[in-house]
Amino acid sequence: MNVAARRRPVGRGVVLDRALEELPLFRLSDSADDAPVAFLTESGGRWRVIPAPGDRLPGTFDQDVYVELLHRYQEGGAPADGVIHFTLHNFLRSMGRRADGRTYEQLRGALARLERTTLESAGAYWSAATGDAPVRFSILTSVSVQRRRVADREQLPLFANLAAGEPGDARVILSPVVRGNLAARHTVALSAPRYHALSSPVARRLYRLLEVARAEGRLSWRVPLERLAEQLPLAQRYPSHLQRVLQPAHEMLLSAGLARDITVRQLDRVWTVDYVLGSRPREEPA
Repeated sequence: MNVAARRRPVGRGVVLDRALEELPLFRLSDSADDAPVAFLTESGGRWRVIPAPGDRLPGTFDQDVYVELLHRYQEGGAPADGVIHFTLHNFLRSMGRRADGRTYEQLRGALARLERTTLESAGAYWSAATGDAPVRFSILTSVSVQRRRVADREQLPLFANLAAGEPGDARVILSPVVRGNLAARHTVALSAPRYHALSSPVARRLYRLLEVARAEGRLSWRVPLERLAEQLPLAQRYPSHLQRVLQPAHEMLLSAGLARDITVRQLDRVWTVDYVLGSRPREEPA
């Protein structure tokens, strides 16, 4: 672990693009589904997530990579050019993942998907620069992973702050569209420790959505169950199936104090979910 990683505060926060957090992006199961995600906002805006030919949609691992990328962008001082440097080993360790051959390949695949997956908005995604004008973009505009030369790897054991199994250095560029909203403070804030403590990808996604409600000044959030399934997104559509998927995630949110109360009920033949937000930890940014 390098010096910067050792000095990283335990109670660190992550700042994310609020407009992107409102929209579905990551499948909450790592299936081979390559069909685009389509979503209509309440105001009539259209949003699509289009995978690259031959690839699947971003999934649960990709969601965690996205959060860690935004954390590192913030820690790096939000560079104007959007460039983020890291080693694959330290990146995985920051995510709480083992660093081995399998996870290295997972990380490379996730970075490639975040570059190659097209996000398309017609009045759905709000940009600080252009409002709700139509836009096409990807989370990352460039990804480069350089494997260390054999000669370099042989020298790694001589340096205590480097890992002998280090597979390479990554250089990625965060989308200028996302950077614009971050610079304009159209954001939400997460606690990285609380996020990673949630073992369910559904709970992690719900945490991100609850922080959108908090950023809008709400103390509670009511959403139709069917609408929530589209916004997460989840493949299940029957209320009974959705409740089975959501129940463990809801229990995690309540146990973590991220929600004070969660109630699923049927109102006038429409199933809804009521969330009462929990308190924000002191270490999270405003």
